[in-house]
Amino acid sequence: MVLAVDLGQSGSRYRTLDSEYVSKRAKQAHESTLDVLNDLFAEIHENLGSTFKSEIVILSITGVYGDVGDPKPYGQLAAKYFGATSVAVMDDGLAGYFGALGNNDGVALSIGSGVVAIAGRRGSYSHADGHGHIFGDLGGGFWLGKAALERVLATQEGRDDAIFLSEFFVSEIKAFESLKSYSDAKAQLLCINSAKTLLEAAEAKNTDAITIRDKGAEYLAKTIRAAWTNVDGMRNEGIAIALLGKLADNKGYLEAIRRRTSSLLPQITLVDPKGNHLDGAIFVAEHVPEDIEPLLRWWQK
Repeated sequence: MVLAVDLGQSGSRYRTLDSEYVSKRAKQAHESTLDVLNDLFAEIHENLGSTFKSEIVILSITGVYGDVGDPKPYGQLAAKYFGATSVAVMDDGLAGYFGALGNNDGVALSIGSGVVAIAGRRGSYSHADGHGHIFGDLGGGFWLGKAALERVLATQEGRDDAIFLSEFFVSEIKAFESLKSYSDAKAQLLCINSAKTLLEAAEAKNTDAITIRDKGAEYLAKTIRAAWTNVDGMRNEGIAIALLGKLADNKGYLEAIRRRTSSLLPQITLVDPKGNHLDGAIFVAEHVPEDIEPLLRWWQK
């Protein structure tokens, strides 16, 4: 039995061979990953039964910044709940890569509330961005929503002139006014949720929204280039690029990213992802028995 778990910033998912569940339990910036997994594992027992066991557990985790660290605490927790004897702990960007591209070379860019790019070339892998919303994640959902809200709120106070952009954010302005703190998890979630509105405004040809969207696309193109060059990829080499995440479903953002990446890496081909992060976790269980330092480490009981 294999249990695959994908822990994200806006929710989580887990899968066995015959079932898949979506959880609202997410990893907030101030929380311990092990504490969140403890809650999620308890929820898994509620849904799959207290006697559910799995010898192999694969964990795709957000917020490890490209280095999963010591897998032992994760392994011991999975052994406690599920009787696991083999546990893989990996950066969620790498799970996205294997889900999207399998063993093929290229770059997988995951665009959710945050951003991470993983490049693979001839058995080597690199990690770009994924540094969190304070130091990075440029072009991701938090960044887009925050950039939009900054202009909208400044316009409300007479510090900016994005009047037509503000018309798209009526509900977000009300949500902002109800916040008790401008720096807690609810404020962060408001920024993340506002990304969808920003992209809709860009689709409606709002010039301020297009400017923000295209700046995000520029950041993401540079992240893709950095990941590729960090595995010694060449500029004029043929490269498969796969984009994952809800924001990649927006055709306007997808095309803006493609155009800007093509200007940096002329031989790219945008390919549809073969699967998602959970598919990548299952791929690791079946095809990747060794560590990929520092992105993936195995624990054995």
